[in-house]
Amino acid sequence: MVSQIGKRAQLRRLWHSVRLRLLVLALVPLIILTPLLLMIGMARFSADYDALLISNVESDLRIARQYLDRITKDIGDDVAAEARSAGLLAAAGDSRGGYLDAARARLGLDFLRYVPMNEVQLDWPVVAAARAGKASAGIDVMGPDQLAAQGADLAARASIAPRGAGEGPETRGMVLHAAAPVLAEEGTIGVLVGGILLNRNLAFIDALNELVFLNPVTGSDREGTVTVFLEDLRISTNVRLFEGERAIGTRVSEAVRAEVLGRGRIWLDRAYVVNDWYISGYMPLLDSFGDRVGMLYVGFLEAPFTAAKRSAYLWMLGAFIAVLVISAPVFLLLARGVFSPLEAMTQVMQRVRGGDLAARIAPSAKRDEVAQVGAHLNELLEQVQDRDRRLRAWAGELNDRVDRRTTELREANDKLEQAFHQLVMREKLAAIGEITAGVAHEIGNPVAVIQGNVDVMREVLGTGADEVRTELDLIDAQVRRIDSIVGRLLTFARPGDYGSDALSLAPGPVLRDCLVLVGHVITRARIEVVTELQDVPPVRMDPGELQQVLVNLITNAVQAMGDKGVLTLALVPEAGGVAIRVRDTGPGVPEEALSAVFDPFFTTKQVEGTGLGLSISQSIVQRAGGLITVRNIAGTAEGDADHARVDRGGHDPQNGTAAQGTGGAEFTVWLPAAMDSDAEPG
Repeated sequence: MVSQIGKRAQLRRLWHSVRLRLLVLALVPLIILTPLLLMIGMARFSADYDALLISNVESDLRIARQYLDRITKDIGDDVAAEARSAGLLAAAGDSRGGYLDAARARLGLDFLRYVPMNEVQLDWPVVAAARAGKASAGIDVMGPDQLAAQGADLAARASIAPRGAGEGPETRGMVLHAAAPVLAEEGTIGVLVGGILLNRNLAFIDALNELVFLNPVTGSDREGTVTVFLEDLRISTNVRLFEGERAIGTRVSEAVRAEVLGRGRIWLDRAYVVNDWYISGYMPLLDSFGDRVGMLYVGFLEAPFTAAKRSAYLWMLGAFIAVLVISAPVFLLLARGVFSPLEAMTQVMQRVRGGDLAARIAPSAKRDEVAQVGAHLNELLEQVQDRDRRLRAWAGELNDRVDRRTTELREANDKLEQAFHQLVMREKLAAIGEITAGVAHEIGNPVAVIQGNVDVMREVLGTGADEVRTELDLIDAQVRRIDSIVGRLLTFARPGDYGSDALSLAPGPVLRDCLVLVGHVITRARIEVVTELQDVPPVRMDPGELQQVLVNLITNAVQAMGDKGVLTLALVPEAGGVAIRVRDTGPGVPEEALSAVFDPFFTTKQVEGTGLGLSISQSIVQRAGGLITVRNIAGTAEGDADHARVDRGGHDPQNGTAAQGTGGAEFTVWLPAAMDSDAEPG
């Protein structure tokens, strides 16, 4: 009985001993965790390996689709170029047929024919677009009669006998075709139609396979396959049957058909292709009507990659076993060197806990880290705790001081920048006010003299003034115009003293009048104008001021585009008001100019710019209760984010010409809608 109690106590001590725990720490990772990590690693490797295969086949499918799109575009370009050729217009009658045969052979097409306008059949959107004057290309499926109309032997070449029992021949053909209008002096006289037949087109499919699977570095060809399907039937492929014959006439699996043709999705997975498993990619092909009429397939054999994966598993397993055999004895030896000193430290700690404060760890002959810990444990702990307390106190005090100084410096810097900016703006506005007031005064005096003398001339001439009435009326109109300009200068100089007579007006006619005013500038720059004018409510603003703002924005846009471009003017209701948008296709707004866009006298123009255009426009619009915003359109060098915009020339610094692009800048003038009580009668 006593011996059993002693054994239990010994087992209990062993269970709680450092020795056992170190052995567990040494062996558990090696025997349990390492195999678990190995399995996780192998599973992750398998998943990543499969994902890599799917990524490869996805890339191959994308390349195949790009090649198909490029062939379609090339056919469209070739047919369009041939339709514009002088040789086609010069050929007539029987000679036209010979010319087209020679052109078809030169372009590598299966058919190329000219159709007069009175014989054009609008069976295909491609042909309909050409008849309307626009060249077009695409994929379509033609019946035997339609194929025969394109070429004498196309119907026979397209016919494919399905390999399934009891199925009739497939007589339809999938074609890549294009159509382009044939233009003469009298207009469109016909349509030129050309293309290639994909049924049994082995040259096309082999070229596509070489493009996708040929290694450009080694020159070796991966074992890949490419197929074009008409619906689910293989009409052109390099997939081989057991006897080496191409698998033309075989069908795709039902699962792939349902996913790709039925749901219109891309298939990226393993699939059984004719007689083996392949890593496959299938993509639906759409005709010119937008219907799914076939599929494009690329894939490669799964077996070589499965064998490579299995070999990798064996190598990893062998490496694990080798590491286990070598590491176990080493871990045990290292553990023994650690747990013996630790057991001695544990005994000393137990004595201290029992009240023996003089207990110390016996000196060790070893000079390793464990021995050093045993010799200096108490001293080091005290030192560390003391130093930690002091360092934390110092660090907290230092952080507080740095935060206070940083906050003070930031506030002082913000105040300084704000004061500097206000000072500069006040000086600029003061200078502008003095200049404009002086100019307005100097102009107003001679204008008043001119008006007075015109009135005197009318009184003196009496009825004789009728002969020069047109000239006198013209002088009156120009004098009123000068008075209006002087008034606007004074309004900008002292907006609080001078105000305009705001009227309820429709912005559409004002926008059209602006186009008339700057028509010579637009014509000289060869700018195309596109208007998008919607029905909008009236706004309350002086028509002359609105005209001044719009003329400034339109002129800036024309100068930004330089020679050629598209100017788009849009008028739309927006957010309880009216938005007038002026969009160009110039280079966009320079990033570095954004912060100073509405500053007076700021300009990026080299010669003609005064820097007052946008500043005056902003003042006018704000006085009317509106605002001006601007953004760069996607496609410009500056990106597509909203930015403020300045007067700019819009010229390329490399060659001095206008920068052309699909982007540009868009100014938006938003004005609040006039209240019902403000609206004019009628």
